[in-house]
Amino acid sequence: MKKKILIIIFFVFGLSQKSFAYSSDPKQFIQEIVDEAKKVLIDSNTKEFKTKKLSEMALKTVDIKGVAYYTLGNYRKKLSDEQMKEYLVLFEKYFLKSFTSRLTDYSDPKINVLSAEVLNPKYTIVKSLLIATDKKPEVNIEWRVYTKNPDRPLIRDLIIEGLSLARTQKEEFTSVIESNDGDVSKLFITLKEFVAK
Repeated sequence: MKKKILIIIFFVFGLSQKSFAYSSDPKQFIQEIVDEAKKVLIDSNTKEFKTKKLSEMALKTVDIKGVAYYTLGNYRKKLSDEQMKEYLVLFEKYFLKSFTSRLTDYSDPKINVLSAEVLNPKYTIVKSLLIATDKKPEVNIEWRVYTKNPDRPLIRDLIIEGLSLARTQKEEFTSVIESNDGDVSKLFITLKEFVAK
C-alpha cells in the first residue's frame, strides 16, 4: 500500500514538474526566473548542479536560436543549410557554457524586478536591479523579452548598465570573421575551442 502511494506521489509530482509553465506576463516571467535562479545559486549546491540547472532554465526561457541568428548577422546568408545546422548546434553549446560559467560563482544574488515597458507587440523591456553587496556594486539589468508568441515569452537579450550582451557577442563574432577575411568557418573553430575547454 505504501509503495502504491509513493508511486502515485512520484507520478503526480513528476507530472506537475513537466507541465510547469512560466507566466505569460513578461514582468512575472522574469520574476519567476529570478526566484528559480536564487534557489539554484545557493552555496550548498555544487558547481556541477548549478551548471546543469541553469542550462535547463536557459533552454526553457532564452530564445537561443534567435540570439544565434542575431549574433551571426548578415554572415548567416553565406551559410549553406548544413552549415547553419552546425552553427546552431555549436552556438547552443557555446551559449550554455558561457552563460553558466558566468553565473555559477554567484551565491544567492538579490535581484529586485522593478517594472515593465512594452515597446511593441513583439518586445517588452523588464527592468531590474542587482542589489549591491560588500564586494560588488549595484547593477541595473534590463531584460529584453520577446513576446511574438504572447503565451510563451522568451529572453532575447540582457542589457547590463546600458551594455547589450547580444550586441557585444555579435561584435565579437564579426571581429573573428573579419580578421579571417570573411571566412565564417573560422568562427566555428573558435566556438569549438571554447566549448572544448
